[in-house]
Amino acid sequence: MEKIPVSVVVITKNEEANIADCLKSVPWADEIVVLDDDSTDKTVSIATQYTDKVFSRKMDIEGRHRNYAYSLAKNDWVLSLDADERASRELETELRELFKGGMKDKAYSIPIKTFIGKRWIRYSGWYPAPKVRLFDKGHFKYEEAEVHPRVFIDGSCGRLTKDIVHYSYRDFHDFFQSLNNQTTLEAKKWFKERRKIGFLKMYRKAISRFLKAYIQKQGFKDGFLGFVVSYNGGLYQFMSYVKYQEMLDNERK
Repeated sequence: MEKIPVSVVVITKNEEANIADCLKSVPWADEIVVLDDDSTDKTVSIATQYTDKVFSRKMDIEGRHRNYAYSLAKNDWVLSLDADERASRELETELRELFKGGMKDKAYSIPIKTFIGKRWIRYSGWYPAPKVRLFDKGHFKYEEAEVHPRVFIDGSCGRLTKDIVHYSYRDFHDFFQSLNNQTTLEAKKWFKERRKIGFLKMYRKAISRFLKAYIQKQGFKDGFLGFVVSYNGGLYQFMSYVKYQEMLDNERK
């Protein structure tokens, strides 16, 4: 198999259930790099079956951790995958054509096809929901933030059309557990910034996010799943606000 001159970089933390399928999806990559965050399961031993480039580093700040992972790649071009993601065969074909034709941009966004269990979330703004995942590492970096770090690209950004498949949540329990973890990080970010946000502002934003996902982005077309996903968007604001207020109260006490 002719290799594509790209380094696939995967960040892991106790991903023994996912890492094999992730790495199996990219046999065409010239290099596979795994950066593990002190996993206590079999993640590392499984990963070493697919690559000898397995490194260890304790996660501190997400953006910083990701930037370090990309610095380990030998190739200029990096395809960033999460352990619960798979590169589709259609994406492989598209990448082969892209690299043969020359890279006119410094980064490329890729559609993410996300599942909760076996349910594909088609609407509510969850698809195609492109993210910048292919980039020239010399012209790309993440903001050093703990949650939802922004990307900075020195140059133009193109768009690919074929999917990365994301098996993001095993079930609804996993879905809501992730919401709980993410809102804790969001509240910590607000606390660090001393963000000024009152109850009414939070309430308006929560309602706005729900309506935008459910009505404007047609979440209703996914039936009950669409309602849950859209509601989750508003709940994210509410939970982050409650946790932020608790942090402020604890500080005053």
